[in-house]
Amino acid sequence: MLQHAPTLTRLVGELKKLPGIGERTAFRLAFHLLKSPHNMTSLAEALLAVQERVRACSVCFTLTEQDPCPLCSGQRDTRTICVVETSQDLLALERSNAFQGAYHVLQGAISPLQGISPDSLRIAELLERVKRGGVEEVVIATNFTVEGETTALYLARQLKPLGVKVTRLAHGIPLGSDIEFVDPATVQWALKGRSEL
Repeated sequence: MLQHAPTLTRLVGELKKLPGIGERTAFRLAFHLLKSPHNMTSLAEALLAVQERVRACSVCFTLTEQDPCPLCSGQRDTRTICVVETSQDLLALERSNAFQGAYHVLQGAISPLQGISPDSLRIAELLERVKRGGVEEVVIATNFTVEGETTALYLARQLKPLGVKVTRLAHGIPLGSDIEFVDPATVQWALKGRSEL
């Protein structure tokens, strides 16, 4: 019986550790993989390849297979550094094609409740990059969560004494939204950050 198959139970247990995957979905994925051994082999090979080859860039700390990463070794404007929490955030900004400067990935956000202090993040490396000179502006692009706002405030306090311009991504109402359906906090931020036309 399947309930006595320890390897299947282990596979389901490992799949459940992935974000957004509950027990039913984990079982569905496990059975899908069992139906197609080729898919299972390909998945295992891909996971091993990522484990062996993907590392943090020594300059910006995004995930990469080459060091420094293509962004750091390319023709980016290093006078402006955009600080993000994760490599996923960096990719989202890159998809917009709106930023041509350099990046710095903190690898998280300050969260005392989860035991993540400023020393747990790549903040010291950011400050060192700024101290070396040549950086004119640091754009703080942390998420608009309690942890992201805490991190943004902490970074601003650390960076301003270094004589660099510190900016924050704008808060506001998303393009294409009806104001009546936007939450009150977002409307409040939009009003505070209004600009002249």
